Amino acid sequence: MEKWRRVVGGVAGTPDSGVPGLPFLHRALLLPLLFAASKALRLLSHLQRRTSTSTSLPVPVVSVGNLTWGGNGKTPMVDFLARAFHRIGVSPLILTRGYAGGDESRMLRRRLSDTSAKIGVGPNRAAVATSMLRKYGAQIGVAILDDGMQHLSLLRDVDIVMINALNPWGNKHLIPRGPMREPLTALTRAHILLIHHANLVSQPQLKTILSTVHDNGAACPVFFSKLVPSHIFQVNQPMHRLPLHVLHGIIVLCVSAIGCPDAFIHSVQEIGPLKIERLDFSDHHSFSSHDLQLIQDTLKKLVYQHKNNAVVLVTEKDYDRDPDVLRALDAKDWSINSIPVAEYALLI
Repeated sequence: MEKWRRVVGGVAGTPDSGVPGLPFLHRALLLPLLFAASKALRLLSHLQRRTSTSTSLPVPVVSVGNLTWGGNGKTPMVDFLARAFHRIGVSPLILTRGYAGGDESRMLRRRLSDTSAKIGVGPNRAAVATSMLRKYGAQIGVAILDDGMQHLSLLRDVDIVMINALNPWGNKHLIPRGPMREPLTALTRAHILLIHHANLVSQPQLKTILSTVHDNGAACPVFFSKLVPSHIFQVNQPMHRLPLHVLHGIIVLCVSAIGCPDAFIHSVQEIGPLKIERLDFSDHHSFSSHDLQLIQDTLKKLVYQHKNNAVVLVTEKDYDRDPDVLRALDAKDWSINSIPVAEYALLI
C-alpha cells in the first residue's frame, strides 16, 4: 500500500511539463485515471456546494482549512487558537474528523490536556458539535473547526485558510491528479490567509504567492508564520522535556510520515546536529514491522559509518499516531516537539 501511495503521489506531484519524463505505464494508464477522477471530483464538489445545507451553532465558529493536501500547518494553528481562547477565559470546542487513525486528534488531546479545550471527533461535525454543546452547555464559548474549509455542514464566522509557502499550489490540478482540493478562486471565501513556513522561502517566492492570491480575487488580510522547536522528549517519557542542545554533535535520523517533511528537516537543521539523514513515508502512514526494521538498520549503519552517537527523531504527529509501535524500537528514540503552541510564531 505504501508503495502504491508513493507512485500515485509522485504522479500527482508532477507538473504538466514533467509528464513526458514519467514511466510509460504511468503516462498511459495512471495519468488518464487521475485526470478523470479529478474531473469527477470537481463536478461532485460543485453539486455538493449547490445542494448542501449548513447548520448554525449557538457559539462562534472559527474554521481552519486549506486548499491543498497536507503540510499546511492546520493542526498547529488549531492548537495555537485553542490556547489563545483558553488564556482569555473562553473554552474552545475543537471539531476534528479524526482522519487516518486520528493522529491529529490524539496530538491535540495530549497537548491541550492542561487547558479548558474540549475535543469532538467524528466525520459529521455538526452532529458532534450538537452533542458536545448539549453535554457541556455554557462551558463552551467558541468552536474551532479543524480542516474545515471544504466541510459544508457547518456555518462559520471566520474562515482561516493556511498556505504552505514551500509548495503553495503544487501543479494546480485537483486531487488526485494534483494536490488541490478546490480551484484557486475558492480563496475568495477566506477571511484570513496565513502563509505558513514563510521563513523557509525567499522574498521573491512570497511575492509570487501573494500575487497569485490577489489575482484570484482574495482581498482579506494575509499573515506569515513559522514553526520553531522548543524541546524534545523520549517516547517512553513524553512528559519529560529535554533541551534542544542535547542533539548538538550527534547524528540524527529524521523519520516522518507527514505532509511536509522538508519543513521538519529544516527545523532539525536549525538545532545544530552533527549530521542529518532522513526516511520519509507518505502522510499518515502507520509504521509496520518492516518499517521499524528499516529504521533500525539505517540507524545502525549510520553509527558504524560515522563512529558517533545517533538517535531517531520523529514528529509529534508520528509519535501520537502509535506511540506503542515506536517504543518497540531497540534504540534511543526521541520525538521532536515541532509544533509547540508557544513557539508558533506569527512573523507579520
